[in-house]
Amino acid sequence: MTRLKERIAAWRSGADARHRWLMAVLLVLLVYLVLTILLGMYWSIAPARFDVTARAAQYAEEDGAQVTTGSTMTAALIGVMETLLEKPGGYLQNDVFPPGLWLDNIPNWEYGALIQSRDLARALREVLSRSQSQSTEDKDLSLAEPRFNFTADSWILPAAESEYRDAIGYVRSYLRRLQDEDVRNAQFYARADNLRYWLATVDSRLGSLSQRLSASVGKRRLNTDLSGEGSARQSTRSGDEVAVQTPWSEIDDVFFEARGTAWALIHFLKAAEVDFADVLANKNARVSLRQIIRELEATQATIWSPMILNGSGMGVLANHSLVMASYISRANAAIVDLRDLLSQG
Repeated sequence: MTRLKERIAAWRSGADARHRWLMAVLLVLLVYLVLTILLGMYWSIAPARFDVTARAAQYAEEDGAQVTTGSTMTAALIGVMETLLEKPGGYLQNDVFPPGLWLDNIPNWEYGALIQSRDLARALREVLSRSQSQSTEDKDLSLAEPRFNFTADSWILPAAESEYRDAIGYVRSYLRRLQDEDVRNAQFYARADNLRYWLATVDSRLGSLSQRLSASVGKRRLNTDLSGEGSARQSTRSGDEVAVQTPWSEIDDVFFEARGTAWALIHFLKAAEVDFADVLANKNARVSLRQIIRELEATQATIWSPMILNGSGMGVLANHSLVMASYISRANAAIVDLRDLLSQG
């Protein structure tokens, strides 16, 4: 009987110890969960915009040089990419651990800004740094551009961040040579046709985003893919009407991608206003560019709703995607007008 009581007492003592350990583990997990949620909320705050002219002056001062034509757009590209890598939480698109693993809004925001950075890097390599199609590519930009296009969600061997930092380093090297009066092998050609080339890509990106945002409310549209040319053909036949709708699970993803796109474009367009000042003045197009920037700035307004709503257009609830589509469409239309204006003699 005594041995039985001793065994029961020992079991209870062991059970109490196991219970205490279990409670301690649960408490640690709870604290970890709360901290990661709070940290995730902090990381989800989009970074503030920066002054592109001040950033260009900062880089010039660091290099002991003067701001030249092209310095501002190049500095804007570097500044946007550095912001993606150095903002709270760093670059989150490729995170595989909480809280970055749980987040989707800010990674989609990053992707929108990254796409615009890639497009500008390509424009720098292909036209802005070259006098004509037969001229040689800039040695640093030819190395930077493919690195900006590295897979956005790669987290190891190599990580996307390391490739983007290398790309920033090459663009920084180009900027140093661009601002050095003793170096003649780096140029930036601020011509109307070069600006139109880059704006054509921006036009295409915004047009696609506008369609995806508008498709948050399902609709059927007439197929106009081959309109305007009687002899036009396409690979496979499609109907006279096309059903267009963004899946409900992707609505907030598209919204934040558009928001990140607009954030990056604001910087690039403000920089273009500086570097292409003479071209814009000659075409009396400065106010047109500023109106595009004004439309894009409206996309950065504070979101007071705890979630992206998807009301039915004229319904009771708001539809944030349609509001965003309105601003993006207006900016897109203004870019088309600006390109036409730049093409005039």
